[in-house]
Amino acid sequence: MRELCNRLFRDYLAMGSLGVIGLTLLAGLFAPWLALHDPNQVDVLHKYAGVSSQYPLGADQLGRCIYSRLLYGIRTTVFLSLLTMAATITVGVFFGLLAGSFRGWVDEGLMRFADVMLSFPSQVMILAIVGMLGVGIGNVILANIIVKWAWYTRMVRSTVLKYSQKNYILFSRATGSGKSFILFKHLLPNVAPEIIVLATLDTGWVILNLSALSFLGLGVQAPIAEWGAMLSEAQKVMTIHPEQMLAPGLAILALVAAFNLLGDSLRDALDPKEGCR
Repeated sequence: MRELCNRLFRDYLAMGSLGVIGLTLLAGLFAPWLALHDPNQVDVLHKYAGVSSQYPLGADQLGRCIYSRLLYGIRTTVFLSLLTMAATITVGVFFGLLAGSFRGWVDEGLMRFADVMLSFPSQVMILAIVGMLGVGIGNVILANIIVKWAWYTRMVRSTVLKYSQKNYILFSRATGSGKSFILFKHLLPNVAPEIIVLATLDTGWVILNLSALSFLGLGVQAPIAEWGAMLSEAQKVMTIHPEQMLAPGLAILALVAAFNLLGDSLRDALDPKEGCR
């Protein structure tokens, strides 16, 4: 762990990405104190107001403060994306450990079902699930979990099979250790680095998905502040007020890039070949 931290500290892209992610999460956490206005407060007298001390990023078509809505949008766009990833990882790791440990019909059934899930294009599957379940952020989150859990299940299962015949695992079994002890004490720590890297990269993908579905009107519904929904509202006046799209668009771009760069840095830091150079 110390070696990993040292490598990350020497990687300027990783530190910059961590800074962007950390500041974003803090801004979302303290949004009620940092925001200058109620994000849903309508003031048509200040419709399309320019940048000022009262409206640091201007106002939208209803006179709502874009800066305040951007801050509160972190709570929906980013926090819900992290919640989605946490649930996806939990489901994927659980089934992966189950399949890799018990084998037999349990392994065969789970892997064949995972193969079926992985055979469908992700975006098409998400749209189909949301179409069947109905519009709403809860259904969007559920659709993302259904689409992504199989990736983690396959990865965890393969890692469990890889390490299950190692000497220390065999010794632990010989001394009478239970399966749950072996799973959480020996196998899960070996799976954790790969999960962390994949989850970091997938977080950017989930942010884009939630924003895209909200942009299409299938996710977060008005008047809740969400970056994709803000882009959807801004694109209606793109020709006369293109600046309306800048704040939410750049926020999505910066945060997704930060997660992707951090994931790449973690992958390099955790790669044993990198450590031997």
